[in-house]
Amino acid sequence: MLPKLVMNAGPQVIRLPQPPKLLGLQATMELFVQCLATHSYRHGSGKEKKVLTYSDLANTAQESETFQFLADILPKKILASKYLKMLKEEKREEDEENDNDNESDHDEAES
Repeated sequence: MLPKLVMNAGPQVIRLPQPPKLLGLQATMELFVQCLATHSYRHGSGKEKKVLTYSDLANTAQESETFQFLADILPKKILASKYLKMLKEEKREEDEENDNDNESDHDEAES
């Protein structure tokens, strides 16, 4: 839907019937995926094995300014245990901050 909106957004856009629009959109998407895959393969770790991995794609999304908009769609993989540990640490930090805020509020009330 968004690509159709973009294709019709310009004031000088020539109105095309639906099939040519879709063919143009499909060709554009194929070129984009090819560019992403090529960049990821060339800069990735799978080059020695002649393999394109998810990690290569995720690293490209994180490190390349061109593909930065994909960072949320292609996050780096982490183990569930590591994620749970990160959540515990964040919760502990939040609890410590809340305790510090409560202590400072209590000290101000005594003054």
